[in-house]
Amino acid sequence: MTAEAEQPIPATPRARVTPVAADRAVRWGVLATGGIAERFVTEVGELPDAEIVAVGSRGDASAKEFAGRLGIPRAYGSWAGLVADEDVDVVYVATPHSAHRAAAGLALTAGKPVLCEKAFTLDAREAGELVALAGERGLFLMEAMWMYCNPVIRHLVELVRDGAIGEIRTVQADFGLEGPFPPEHRLRDPALGGGALLDLGVYPVSFAQLLLGEPDRVQADALLSPEGADLNTGILLGWDAGATALLTCSVTAETPRTATVTGTKGRIEIPAGFFAPDRLVLRRSGAEPEEITEERLTGAGGLWGMQHEAAEVMRCLRAGETESPLVPLAGTLAVMRTLDAVRSLIGVRFPAVAGG
Repeated sequence: MTAEAEQPIPATPRARVTPVAADRAVRWGVLATGGIAERFVTEVGELPDAEIVAVGSRGDASAKEFAGRLGIPRAYGSWAGLVADEDVDVVYVATPHSAHRAAAGLALTAGKPVLCEKAFTLDAREAGELVALAGERGLFLMEAMWMYCNPVIRHLVELVRDGAIGEIRTVQADFGLEGPFPPEHRLRDPALGGGALLDLGVYPVSFAQLLLGEPDRVQADALLSPEGADLNTGILLGWDAGATALLTCSVTAETPRTATVTGTKGRIEIPAGFFAPDRLVLRRSGAEPEEITEERLTGAGGLWGMQHEAAEVMRCLRAGETESPLVPLAGTLAVMRTLDAVRSLIGVRFPAVAGG
């Protein structure tokens, strides 16, 4: 637990959720100043009903520099300052995984709804603590698994549920970066939750479990760094109904980053960037391939899926909902249990986690 998490913040008793008024923008506070936070500000700031009003960091200098560069009105040199801001409707947590439990917990304790980056926490125990805290406070909480909010992925789920490819038999997905990353990089630091699994593997695992639910069996193998972080990891998931998923993640090799779902009557292919696609190809048995495309919300470039997750958060806040049906907390907890099982199999231990 960090010093930030221990700062006294008045607890907010559980109360009926008050929806955000539909006639004004939803006001976001951003907790952290790294690359993912900047991407969020850039993309979500383009939405007409969103406003980035504040940023918080562990130091004044980084907060002020970030705010000045991105045009954010208020900068706080502490997490506590940000979550105490009465003008902030919802907090986006963009710290490294190792700080998600502390940062999101601080915001929830202060009475703020939270969108927390993935991987949600270091392990399932921490994730369960956040879900319980949100429930006690009656507050909205969601993992920033923007892949689930992407319109192409939502269309894929509908196709599968409608039986377009029959019963699923295999899911394949990969996410690998070429590297190399030096030993001091956060991706190789177990103290920060480093390794391919939590940074990249969470996408293939979440993709498979979106379609098939929590697996009945988990197998895995990995190449570990001298520091104990996983560099190259293969995962095989199995379900009693007969489906399997072959998933890989790597920080040593640039993989195609594609996904394929094969069923008894065809398959669905998602090209490079399966976690934020703008199209898919449906191949039904005995029929010509069908390409299905979707439009972006705005003209933002890059990993524009952040706009879709932010739009879903704002919809929930305006409706007074404490959980998104697109990114349910039960699904987040199930993914964390699978990631825990993989870590145990490959021998990855995090110093901040009790028992590793």
